[in-house]
Amino acid sequence: MSTTDAVNQGSVSFEIDKKGIATITFGHPLSNSLPGKLLRKLADTITELGKNDDAKVIILRSEGERAFCAGASFDELISIKDLETGKKFFSGFASVINACRKCPKFIIGRVQGKAVGGGVGLASAVDYCYATRYADIKLSELAVGIGPFVVGPAVERKIGVSAMSQLAINATEWRGAKWAREKGLYVDVFETIEEMDEDIEIIAQKLAESNPEAMRMLKEIFWQGTENWDELLMERAAMSGELVLSDFTVNAITAFKNK
Repeated sequence: MSTTDAVNQGSVSFEIDKKGIATITFGHPLSNSLPGKLLRKLADTITELGKNDDAKVIILRSEGERAFCAGASFDELISIKDLETGKKFFSGFASVINACRKCPKFIIGRVQGKAVGGGVGLASAVDYCYATRYADIKLSELAVGIGPFVVGPAVERKIGVSAMSQLAINATEWRGAKWAREKGLYVDVFETIEEMDEDIEIIAQKLAESNPEAMRMLKEIFWQGTENWDELLMERAAMSGELVLSDFTVNAITAFKNK
């Protein structure tokens, strides 16, 4: 697959059922990685559903079975040639995280498989996250010459500085779904997707019948202390945008892609 094809492929869609449960589904043929175009659409979709009175609660999920999200699109990363383009790309992850943060509805995460880099950021940005036993996690950014700067605040908020630093420093090691549950990233871990979906349906129905204003106020309380994230995550995007231009990072990403 060429760089252009990879950047232009993928999809984001949503549906709202009669109970008010909105489901957002994203997908990409390369392990559900997220090119800039998909990141922008995902952020816009979350924001739009936040304003849609028909949506009472939101489920965020991806296509397929064994990969939830591979994070940044390496094909797009390797094509970045200037700071502004790099900052714009990484600001896509910032926009999705901030869209989750500002959305007045609770967002339930459905992590059916492995999550890498930005995928861990997504799992951290939702309000209540379920997973299967296949949902291992890894912050691989340092291994390709950058760092988990943009997703870092969301991951740290969810699992703490100690656990986040373990992921960030040992960037080539997978941590199991049970480890992620123990650290607070996942609410529960299931043997099968079917079992997970049953529990998601139960909690989603309960929330769809709950007081929307009470949930909005509760979510605001949960996210107190993050009011500066619009600026903070853009500053972090600039850090990643600068590093991705370095010879070290270009060579590291190229080597990683060629494995």
